Amino acid sequence: MPQHIHHELIDQLVTSILVVNGSLSVCFANAAAEQLFQQSNKRMGGMPLADLYFHLSSGQSLLEQALESQQSFTDNLACLTLLDRHVITIDLCASPILWQGQACLLLEIRQVDQQQRISAEMQQRTQQQLAKDLVKGLAHEIKNPLGGLRGAAQLLHRQLPEESKEYTQMIIEQADRLNNLVERMLGPNKQQSHTKHNIHQLLEKTLQLISFELSPDIDVERDYDPSIPDITIDPEQIQQALLNIIQNAIQALNGQGKLKIATRISNQVTINGIRHKMALEIKISDNGPGIPSELTQTLFYPMVTGRADGTGLGLSIAQTLIQQHHGRIDFISHPGNTEFTVTIPVQQTPEIL
Repeated sequence: MPQHIHHELIDQLVTSILVVNGSLSVCFANAAAEQLFQQSNKRMGGMPLADLYFHLSSGQSLLEQALESQQSFTDNLACLTLLDRHVITIDLCASPILWQGQACLLLEIRQVDQQQRISAEMQQRTQQQLAKDLVKGLAHEIKNPLGGLRGAAQLLHRQLPEESKEYTQMIIEQADRLNNLVERMLGPNKQQSHTKHNIHQLLEKTLQLISFELSPDIDVERDYDPSIPDITIDPEQIQQALLNIIQNAIQALNGQGKLKIATRISNQVTINGIRHKMALEIKISDNGPGIPSELTQTLFYPMVTGRADGTGLGLSIAQTLIQQHHGRIDFISHPGNTEFTVTIPVQQTPEIL
C-alpha cells in the first residue's frame, strides 16, 4: 500500500499519533496530534517532544528506557499539561518501531478526561461526604460537654478571688477557641441568599482582604475575561471559598513567588453527571513547591493539611460552599505549578446525562 494512503488512514484516527526518533524529536504527527498540540505536522517535524507540552507525568526517562530496551509500555491515566497550561488526562502507549530505516517510538495518546472525571467525581464526592459526616458527628459529641465545661468555668470564675481568676479565664478562652474550631468542623449553616453579582468585583474584594498580609515579593497577576456575565450566587459564601483557596496559595509561596487568578467561560461542562450549557471557571495558581503527593487523594477531607499549624478545614469548607452552588473544585499540582479551578454553572438549566 502506498505511503500516502497509510498517512490518510492514520489521519482519520481520533487517537493522537506521534513518531519520535532516538533523540525524542518528532518525525511524524497525525491530524489528531496536530489538533491536540495546536501545531502542524510540518512545524512539529524535528521539534523535541518536550517542546510540545509543559509537563507530562510519565516523564521522558520512561520514553528513553523504551527506546533503549525496545520494550513497549502503557501509562494509563497520565497527566499531560499543554503549553497553554490546559491539563488533560491521557492513556499513553509507546511502542518501538522501525521508521524510515531508524529505530523510533510510536506514541499513541488517547484523551480519557470525561469518563475519568465523571467516575472520579462520583467516588470523591461519596468519600468526602462520609468523611464530613464522621467529622460532624465527632464535632457534635465534643460540642455538648464543651459547653458544660465553659459554663462551669464561668460559675467558678465568679466565686474565686481576683488573684486566681486568671486560671478560669484561661479555661474559658480555650473553650471558646475549641468551640470556634468545632463550629468550623460543622461547616457552613447560613441560609443562602442568591443574587446576581460580577465575579471580578468579588475577586477584587477578596484580594483586598488579603492585601495586608501579602508579601511585597509576591506578584499577583490578573487575567480576567471581561465578557463574563453576572452570575447568580451567594456572594458571602463564594467570597469565603475563594478566600480559603487564595490564602492557601499565598501560604504555599512562603513570602515569595507568583499568584495568578484567571476567569474564563467554559461550554458544555459536566459536573457530577449533570451537563451545564455554560459554566464560570476561576483558576487560582501559584508557582510554589506543590502539594505533597500523599495528600492529593484526601486534600478536601476535613482535618487534612500539609501545614503544622493548619486545621485542614479551609479547603473542605470551600468545597462544600461551591458544591452548594452546584459546582466543583479541581486541582492539578506539581513542583512549580499548583492550580485550583473553581467551576460554577452560570445558568441553572442542567441536563442529566
